[in-house]
Amino acid sequence: QLRLVESGGGSVQAGESLTLSCTRTGRPPYVAGQYFMAWFRQVPGKQREGVAVIQEGVPKEFADFARGRFTISQNNDKTTAYLQMNNLKPEDSAMYYCAADRSPDRWLRASDYSAWGEGTQVTVSS
Repeated sequence: QLRLVESGGGSVQAGESLTLSCTRTGRPPYVAGQYFMAWFRQVPGKQREGVAVIQEGVPKEFADFARGRFTISQNNDKTTAYLQMNNLKPEDSAMYYCAADRSPDRWLRASDYSAWGEGTQVTVSS
């Protein structure tokens, strides 16, 4: 069973940076690089929204609010995905979740992902 564990959240001031990590473990057989790994975020009362997605080390898509400020990357064996967030804004405050799936139809649609982490909180103060 696939398991995802996020880390790296915290409280920062506007303009600062944070890097989130998501490590994927699971029982073989699986081929690490075949999974899409994505970051989503959610604030209370709102739908979970996609942030960025990567597959086999190649970033696939970014949400409009993330493009130019956030980068997504993976480690060499593709089991960990990183979300580097720069120039953070108060509106970036949310619970950030990592998700994984072999073949999401829509890369930034939450319902297309079968495995989820517990989330890590990001709070940006002005």
